[in-house]
Amino acid sequence: MYIIAGLGNPTREYKNTRHNIGFDAIDYIARKIGVDVEIKKHKALIGKGNLEGEKLILAKPQTYMNLSGESIREMIHYYKIVPKEQLIILYDDISLKPGQLRIRAKGSSGGHNGIKSIINNICTDEFIRIKIGIGEKPIGYDLADYVLGYFSKEERENMDQCVKRVYEGVKCILTNNIQKAMNDFNQSIKH
Repeated sequence: MYIIAGLGNPTREYKNTRHNIGFDAIDYIARKIGVDVEIKKHKALIGKGNLEGEKLILAKPQTYMNLSGESIREMIHYYKIVPKEQLIILYDDISLKPGQLRIRAKGSSGGHNGIKSIINNICTDEFIRIKIGIGEKPIGYDLADYVLGYFSKEERENMDQCVKRVYEGVKCILTNNIQKAMNDFNQSIKH
């Protein structure tokens, strides 16, 4: 069993913002495997399904980004999973070009408050993560305003393609291993 959680903020006002690309990726995976992510449990919206012969819990924590770890901790304890092997977190990263993916088996929060909350709540930085590039904030922009802003039409089309690659990356992790997924999906993209 795997828990795959996309990070974001609940409520309509944050829908489709850069910071919610993790939610968008979960929604895409859910559509692909025919699952609704609407059960309220563990301070999250969850859905249960299967992909490549593996049981999945798809989750969108509803705690707001900075408290994401509270929800993840509840799920880990309830489902008795080993984070290092069975937890995959999908989230936005401003240090990557828009649409670029970076898959990692562990690491620091990199300044991302959602990841920082998870590390603090589960007491380890060893869990699989797929970072989804949303691009650097423009000079003069406030970081919060940037990540809580919306993609342009062109950026949105790029991100729609990107969440398809996230799905393929998840499939690669499930059917092969993290190393193959990193080799296949961590190449930089040209813009």
